[in-house]
Amino acid sequence: MANQPLTNKGMGFIIGASSVGTLIEWYDFYIFGMLATIISKQFFPEDSGTSALLSTLAIFAAGFIVRPFGALVFGRLGDLIGRKYTFLLTLVLMGGSTFAIGLVPGFQTIGWAAPILVLILRLVQGLALGGEYGGAATYVAEHAPAHRRGFWTSWIQTTATLGLFLALGIIILIRQSQGVETFTSEWGGWRYPFWISLLLVIVSIVIRMRMSESPLFAKVKAEGKISKNPLKESFGHRSNFKMVLLALFGAVMGQGVIWYTGQFYAQSFIENVCKVNFIDSRNIILIAILFATPFFVIFGSLSDRVGRKWIMMLGMILGIISYRPIYKTFLEWTKPANKTELVNLTETKASPAVAAIDAKDQTKVLLTVKYDTVYTDGAVYTHSKTDTLHLASPLKASVANASFIMPGGDTITSHIKTAKDVVLPEGIQYASVSSHSAKPGVVLEKSLDKGTFWGMVLLVFVQILYVTMVYGPIAAFLVELFPTKIRYTSMSLPYHIGNGVFGGLVPFLGTLIVEFTKTDTNPAGDPLAGLWYPIGVAILSLIIGVVYLQNKIDENVMD
Repeated sequence: MANQPLTNKGMGFIIGASSVGTLIEWYDFYIFGMLATIISKQFFPEDSGTSALLSTLAIFAAGFIVRPFGALVFGRLGDLIGRKYTFLLTLVLMGGSTFAIGLVPGFQTIGWAAPILVLILRLVQGLALGGEYGGAATYVAEHAPAHRRGFWTSWIQTTATLGLFLALGIIILIRQSQGVETFTSEWGGWRYPFWISLLLVIVSIVIRMRMSESPLFAKVKAEGKISKNPLKESFGHRSNFKMVLLALFGAVMGQGVIWYTGQFYAQSFIENVCKVNFIDSRNIILIAILFATPFFVIFGSLSDRVGRKWIMMLGMILGIISYRPIYKTFLEWTKPANKTELVNLTETKASPAVAAIDAKDQTKVLLTVKYDTVYTDGAVYTHSKTDTLHLASPLKASVANASFIMPGGDTITSHIKTAKDVVLPEGIQYASVSSHSAKPGVVLEKSLDKGTFWGMVLLVFVQILYVTMVYGPIAAFLVELFPTKIRYTSMSLPYHIGNGVFGGLVPFLGTLIVEFTKTDTNPAGDPLAGLWYPIGVAILSLIIGVVYLQNKIDENVMD
């Protein structure tokens, strides 16, 4: 017998109660990714460079990798004791571990214990999230009327993006109110989003305590038909295990890489490869999410009429075809060499030089000057150039006690011209002065002109539109594949392997692949090489899905 429809008012509370907790859990999960660049500097040695970012992304990815284990643990609990209490437990674990990350001292204070503690807490986060989504999606689907299941479950799908939206909004608000230096200090504002999580979790717990158990699960439990061993029934029975594999490789694997490319990899690429500044890069994602989020519900509702399969497959096809052109456009739009507008010399300014002793050779002093190139279209590109002063003897005294005077130059570049341009501490003499920069000018960050900014918003919006196509119908699709008594367990595992492993590894593996393309002759490598991972996974999933998935909607999920 099909589950009986509820009133819109009843479904409204069910969606709200389920969604608010899931939204908060996604918020908890995403603030780590949003702050990866800052976290890498706080929890790893200062001179780690790219390796610190890769290590941070690896810790971020670790939280995704353990999600399938969380799906097994909490999925089993959900099929044994019920949906309500299980995802109440996951919420508490998620919120507590997130709050605790905000309390971990930095590397300068406790050394390598800092990243180790953060890794442990990330693993707890991943385990908790592994049990959350399956419970919320199952709970909503088992309340929803059959002909509207795609529509109602799609509201759960919006919570992941809204959680990301909330995380971005809070981070930007705090950073703007504090300023860069205070925000990025060891106990600065970057920790506040982790602490705010605790308040959000308390509110969600109060709401979820008012929820009743899923009517389908309650009926199965009352009839004594609950599974005695959900794991064995889910994966020990050939027919059900076949459906688990089909769901994973034919749908969720491709959905996962499309999801994380369109939002996480897009942000990482815009910030770390295109060097767009913190505020602009976050605002691009924020605005694109705002406009794209309603399409989760639109495509979820459409799937009730035309089926789930082809909407998801179309999202994969569009990503496969357009990712490389989109990211190539990002690069072209932000290359200094492609800026055709004239430099505004009245606004372009250089900062005072900063001196530092070379870490490996104390006869070298590195003099770094930053300068802002302001273009007439409003774009501002901040550059850095470093000159080397060669000393006759090692400079063991503090550089702070030295007096270094950089030569005059035009407003865009400054180089050391002669020895007379440098005043040394008493008793120290120069050996030689470099006539050119110690290394090529480095673009530190870019503030975009309005045209480029809105163009990038549009391209990110297009990518998130693909996300809504593959993700909007997926909850209803998974619920309809599996019987009630093992549904929590069966649908959670493929979902979290597809999203947690294949999808969650996109930022890390994409960045790592680019690192492998770097050579002495091409130190920047191929910045587009990282896209081959999500494109390849999406192609494989598309082939399996097109060949083996059915487009039929199962109206009766009470089986």
